[in-house]
Amino acid sequence: MKAKEKRSEKFKVKITIKNIIYFVASVIILFYCVLFYNFYFDRNKTYAKDTTSDAEDIKISNAETIDLDNIILQNSNPGYREELTQEEEELEYLTTYVTNPNIPKGISYVTQQGRKGKQKITIKKTYQDDNLISEEQVGAVMTKATLNKVVEIGGGRTTSNHKVKVGDDVYVTSDMLAVMVEPNENSTKVATLKTEDELEILEMSSNWYKIKSKDVVGWVEQDCTTYLEPDYNEEIEKNDGKDGNAQNGLQSSTGQIQKLSFDMHLNKPSGLSLEQFQKILTDNKDVNNIFKDNAEYFYYIEKQYNINGLFVAAVGIHESAWGTSKIARQKHNLFGYGAYDSNPYNGAYDFNDYSECIDLIARVFVKYYLNPKGTSIYGGETASGKYYTLPTLTGVNNKYATDKNWANSVYKIMQYLYNKI
Repeated sequence: MKAKEKRSEKFKVKITIKNIIYFVASVIILFYCVLFYNFYFDRNKTYAKDTTSDAEDIKISNAETIDLDNIILQNSNPGYREELTQEEEELEYLTTYVTNPNIPKGISYVTQQGRKGKQKITIKKTYQDDNLISEEQVGAVMTKATLNKVVEIGGGRTTSNHKVKVGDDVYVTSDMLAVMVEPNENSTKVATLKTEDELEILEMSSNWYKIKSKDVVGWVEQDCTTYLEPDYNEEIEKNDGKDGNAQNGLQSSTGQIQKLSFDMHLNKPSGLSLEQFQKILTDNKDVNNIFKDNAEYFYYIEKQYNINGLFVAAVGIHESAWGTSKIARQKHNLFGYGAYDSNPYNGAYDFNDYSECIDLIARVFVKYYLNPKGTSIYGGETASGKYYTLPTLTGVNNKYATDKNWANSVYKIMQYLYNKI
């Protein structure tokens, strides 16, 4: 019996050791499996972080802010839709003003005619139940370059308000000047004149002269001529006592100042003299002296484009807050020209100086807002009349500004300026 019991105890010991070995091996294998699992799958997990982290450890997403209101509007309104369209339109040239110190102030003439270009514009149109509710330009690409117009203006010591009349002799100022059968740029050209050619005025019509030069008779643009002789020099003329047309003091450029009223026609000059423009646009509100330093250009746009220069100045003052807006200061753009609602600063045109901006907006008003389609305007062109309703503040407000009170705001500024004459 003892031998049998000893064999049984030995057998039990062997079984226990074997089991222990198996158990330990199993634990080790399980341990490594757990380590492998944690190492591999931990990479794909995201854990919340302590919200007390330093600011420099927090990264901000570059994704654009989601416009939830817009998404809700579009998803809840099946009749609402937007579309992009492209149109080709004329690209207006700019005007460069060059001051000539040898001729009197108030004199201006074209030495290089401008040439329009072309551009493709992208327009975003918004519809509600197939009804157009808004239209906005969101991009533009130039397809044909423009050629700048160059205007020479007087920078002498005296001021001339001389009015050319039938029978006077004038001289060509541009490099080449076309002579047309009719006072229209689309008429037939009969000859080409050169700088300093002498012309006799036979008739006058709007911005055109019917002239005779040697054996040539036809119509030319008056902006490309001057009554001053080619060798004119203000100092010589003044010393010789021959400058009978040069005057000092406050005198209207037309002999009569247009009466101010809310319904006045803006496609007519105000009649203010150069000195009067300089006087009324010198103001303490103009903290950067932008309007003071550029007052003469509101006078010259009247002479060239038959527009009320004081109206244009008032629009510039209203749109730029007397030249203090960011677009006005950084882009020489007093009118926010080219800006669109979704991205006004980047969309606004960048001008080299304020004279370019003033000249361009004057032409835009004359061509698109102040005259009906087909009206003969500056440079032999005819008005587009695309946004024309009436040549008044109310008429311009209809298509130029979404603010229904825009016309009243501009008129208050015009009243303020007129009261300073």
